Amino acid sequence: MQNETKKKLDYVLSVLKIQQIYSNACAVLSFDMETVCPPKGMSNQGETSAYLENESFKLSKDPKYIEAYEYLYNHLDELDEFDKVLVKGLHKSYVQTKNITPEMNLEWSKAFNQSWVNWLNAKEKDDFSIFAPSLSDVREINLKTISLNEERKPISYDNLLDMYETGMTGTDLDRYFNECKERLVPLLKKIMASPKKIRTDFLSRPVTDEQQKAMSEYLLNTIGFDFTRGALGTTEHPFTNGLAKDDIRVTTHYYPTAFLSSMYSVIHEGGHALFEMFQPDENYDHYINGKKTMGMHESTSRFYENRIGRSREFVHLIFPKCKEIFPNVFFDVTEEEFYEAINVVEPSFIRTEADEFTYTFHIIIRYELEKEIINNNAKIEDLPKMWNDKYEEYLGIRPSTYKEGILQDVHWSFGFGYFPTYALGNMYNAMYYNKMLEEIDAPGLVESGNIQKVNDWMTERVWKRADRLEPKDWIKEITGRDFTVKDFLDYLEEKYSKLYNL
Repeated sequence: MQNETKKKLDYVLSVLKIQQIYSNACAVLSFDMETVCPPKGMSNQGETSAYLENESFKLSKDPKYIEAYEYLYNHLDELDEFDKVLVKGLHKSYVQTKNITPEMNLEWSKAFNQSWVNWLNAKEKDDFSIFAPSLSDVREINLKTISLNEERKPISYDNLLDMYETGMTGTDLDRYFNECKERLVPLLKKIMASPKKIRTDFLSRPVTDEQQKAMSEYLLNTIGFDFTRGALGTTEHPFTNGLAKDDIRVTTHYYPTAFLSSMYSVIHEGGHALFEMFQPDENYDHYINGKKTMGMHESTSRFYENRIGRSREFVHLIFPKCKEIFPNVFFDVTEEEFYEAINVVEPSFIRTEADEFTYTFHIIIRYELEKEIINNNAKIEDLPKMWNDKYEEYLGIRPSTYKEGILQDVHWSFGFGYFPTYALGNMYNAMYYNKMLEEIDAPGLVESGNIQKVNDWMTERVWKRADRLEPKDWIKEITGRDFTVKDFLDYLEEKYSKLYNL
């Protein structure tokens, strides 16, 4: 590396270190807002967070800083693999945001924070009108951001999708989701017509928050969550927050008559946390730990939630502890009944509580609505009805409240383009789980409680290079195959045909 290149790199890294401090502070505030902050304090906390985020944004606008990483972009051949990823990312971000001023950024940050507060209030009061103006603001901010991007794609929604899943387009998703509908809609009808009835009465038996916390801690320990580097909290909408290299926090929500909700949200969020905990130290050293896409991340969370968590082997492993912690629930329940209950197929309103099979429809609904909102400028006031109509079309049910309809998810309070990554995550992990089965006895390891060996495989094959590759290249490097929906659909057909004796 030439001396001038080293000087430029050192300077860029020094600025990124300061930005990381701001980022960590904002992450702490965000975690506080979503867990323990009193309602009347949220707006003030949001303003503080917006200010700090904007101070970091101002650093990114410093001409000396821009000149330094643009110099590095023109001397990529002198950089190592990690720094090449960093500099390419900085250049891409520069092109996308060069026309966004700090004043715009501060205004938008405040708007997003207020949107979250308004969503929370709207959901609590079951009143869409409280959130509707913010939803309109969010759309306008997204569209303005796209218009200022000098490398914008011709279709508006593709620009938002690219923010979360680089290289994916609406054309790709239309093809993938059409395949899902072609195979899953007929299968859902067969499942609903099956004479087999799965017992679920015990799932609504009352439990205490203390019991659920004990189960949550047990499950996190079981999948390999490191409590010396992570913490567990509670919130309205479960999430994972990677505050820093050694500070990964997960959250859940305890319902007195729905203990399964907490169990599987904890496993899901624990999967996100493992991705952060087991990535290479070099990712943090070179400030590329946030380069992985949301589809990659959701592939991991839903891998642990579903492919591991809802498997017969995992049920066999945790069933004794379930009986120990929830004796008033499992006193008359067999292991097989528990396995069937956690895999029951039942169209429902709430995405985060949806069964594994119907979950994909929840994502398709949101994706189709997002395209209408962004590409066709759908009227905000029409969205609740459009939402309800699609639930009736795909799942045969119609929400009767905003809480169980359009207000159930937090994501639209800060933008569009995220939801498809949940479905893509399922499709990615179906591919790499099949590859895993070729190399290790994953079911046997899970059943014996040796999930660390599964984590070792994930670390080496799935997580290690995720920050350095784009999604389609990443999945091909793992599996040796181009991306396909087939593995996921084959898995669902095989599993649920057996479960329902089809």
